[in-house]
Amino acid sequence: MFTLTMLGSGSAGNAALVATDHCRILIDGGLSARQIVVRLALCGVEPQQLDGVLLTHEHGDHVCGLEVLCRKFHIPIYCNALTAEAIRYNCDSLGQHKNWRIFRTGADFSICDISVQTFPVPHDAVEPVGYAFHAGNSALGFITDLGYPTKMLVERLRQVHTLVIETNHDEKLLQADPHRPWPVKQRIMSRHGHLSNIAAAGVIEQLLAGKIERVVLGHLSRDCNTVDLASGTVRAQLMKFGRPEVEVHCAVQNEIGPRFTIGQTPARAFQPTFDEFLFGAGAASAA
Repeated sequence: MFTLTMLGSGSAGNAALVATDHCRILIDGGLSARQIVVRLALCGVEPQQLDGVLLTHEHGDHVCGLEVLCRKFHIPIYCNALTAEAIRYNCDSLGQHKNWRIFRTGADFSICDISVQTFPVPHDAVEPVGYAFHAGNSALGFITDLGYPTKMLVERLRQVHTLVIETNHDEKLLQADPHRPWPVKQRIMSRHGHLSNIAAAGVIEQLLAGKIERVVLGHLSRDCNTVDLASGTVRAQLMKFGRPEVEVHCAVQNEIGPRFTIGQTPARAFQPTFDEFLFGAGAASAA
């Protein structure tokens, strides 16, 4: 079984779990170490069982829990050389971490029984990457934090069954936001910024001729987007192109999402209750 669980996603922090019966991979560590441990426990996973942390880029909302998590549990860190250099520069203690697994962007490699394809994405980080994961006949695409979809990116994602994609902002809400100065808005809307709802819907449209069965929308801005706006924009595009059967889900910041089985729909095998989320793994913690 090849599964995806979004542990949390938004402008304040991002992390996800990809797993098979023999492999458990954390994608990004942008929640606090304590929250990562608690949310992993809701998935039945202890941090020492992780086979690695794969990083998309070095920004704080993707790596802020990394130092404590890796210091305490000695988890391998997979990333490219420039991302590792940036993280070590900003966090001296991670410079002492002994278990870096450095890959070249564009390379393919395996972690246990999961094959990993890497590809560059345009974003204002030193060397951001997207991923396509393959296990058996199933495939998962994972792209967050990108300004626009490149042709290479679309080609790498044509065979995925499930796609995690950024829907950062609604363009009208961003332009009207009184709290962000105009240069910040320009950066967000630039070709090295973030995908809007409309831009993400355009990426999904390009993949409809492939195997896509499900999209999971992530990295929603707290101030400049809503779940209804993001999912509504994507569903409207799917209806327009005669594909209403494609599942649309929104990952959120403050709670774990369902466990999705890749290449099999529908797949809401696990959804923690509110009490389970708050108290079910409360004994697990990271200092």
